[in-house]
Amino acid sequence: SVFFLFFFFFNDTATTEIYTLSLHDAFRSLMISAGDFRNGVTIEFEGNIYQIIEFQHVKPGKGAAFVRTKLKNIISGGVVEKTFRPTEKCPTAHIDRKDMQYLYADDDFYHFMDVETYDQIDLPKDEVGDALKFVKENEMCKVCSHKGNVFAVEPPLFVELTVTETEPGFKGDTATGATKPATVETGATVYVPLFVETDDVIKIDTRTGEYLSRV
Repeated sequence: SVFFLFFFFFNDTATTEIYTLSLHDAFRSLMISAGDFRNGVTIEFEGNIYQIIEFQHVKPGKGAAFVRTKLKNIISGGVVEKTFRPTEKCPTAHIDRKDMQYLYADDDFYHFMDVETYDQIDLPKDEVGDALKFVKENEMCKVCSHKGNVFAVEPPLFVELTVTETEPGFKGDTATGATKPATVETGATVYVPLFVETDDVIKIDTRTGEYLSRV
């Protein structure tokens, strides 16, 4: 981590005292005004850590302007609606996103490895949720934490997976817009165009679970 070194010289004792202040401590008081809120910004508010998922600047005909927001609790996943004065300030929350390799899953845990240090961590399946349903073993993910507490796993934005099971395809159905369910190699289900067949490799957006293209 990065450190600032502050040197104080005391002439009367001819000694030097060195005070070390970590970067986190030095900037933990960084504040952001509600007027500067943007989607994805993470803040500390009312004792919790929230990510802004929606915001709107409102200027009523009468009364003061305000900012209407939807905030997602990064620990519990719950969403709340809050309003702020544009000049109201909140501390920003630093989120660490560490690249880690997803190794394997057992009955209760997902197992990850830091590819630089080879340290491994285990995360309960109920905490990870569906984040890895489109992710194969040995793929890289981002493990998100706040002050050392892991709260989420972010899969790659896009993945390419083989279709292991689906109804037979129909040639000429490329423009109908109709879809059918398909099972991919991770066991997840995605809706694909009718022309997609078993053993095809498809590209998926993990944020929405939507089929993008055949590879």
